[in-house]
Amino acid sequence: MKDLIAFDLDGTLAESKERIDTHMADLLAELLEHLNVAIISGGDWPQFDSQIVSQLQPRAKLTRLFLLPTTGTKLYRYRSDWTPIYADVFSPEDRARIVTAIDKALEHLGLSEFQIWGEQIEDRGTQITFSGLGQQAPLADKARWDPDFAKRRALQQELRAALPDLSINIGGSTSIDVTRQGIDKAYGMRRLAEHSGIPLSRMLFFGDAIYPGGNDDPVRSAGIDAIAVRDVAETKTALAALLACMGSR
Repeated sequence: MKDLIAFDLDGTLAESKERIDTHMADLLAELLEHLNVAIISGGDWPQFDSQIVSQLQPRAKLTRLFLLPTTGTKLYRYRSDWTPIYADVFSPEDRARIVTAIDKALEHLGLSEFQIWGEQIEDRGTQITFSGLGQQAPLADKARWDPDFAKRRALQQELRAALPDLSINIGGSTSIDVTRQGIDKAYGMRRLAEHSGIPLSRMLFFGDAIYPGGNDDPVRSAGIDAIAVRDVAETKTALAALLACMGSR
């Protein structure tokens, strides 16, 4: 058995921008009885706080939990309260350059004429995230917007040409994440290994975007054992089986 199990958030532990449900919270609490757990996502700390921290059970061993917002460019640990350990942020010049490139690409591709719910371009400090229909879009609309990834792959191609020194990855159900070159979930997992003392070979990763261009795929490419799941329900099934093997169920 591994020493740490890591998870993507949206599409793996919870529906996009939704809180983990009570069943998932129970599974995570059981898992934390046995080993360390990490959650890594493109979302920033407020999203982690709402989707995960607010739903954790009182019995959960929080000192075993590693939370890595913005693709692992931030790390939070529990020290009587949730405490930031590090954060690597963009300069104001880089932020402005990224936002301008996204605006131009949207206009060129004809992707700027959709109804938007909430912020469409979100500055997360260490990462700029574009959400096709906005951060607060209804799940049904998100599911219909880009089911074959065609819109985001076209946008990814445009942004890679405009921002060759940065990393452009597809994430979530409608999102594109822009980070510094070399900063992806593999980077976040390496930073996690540094701070936890747990080698990558002793980690297992679950994600729903383990495919070429997906923001979970760099984890597999880095040599970390990974399990691709299609949705939250499949994650629950896999975790229940894993816990049964540990003798927890």
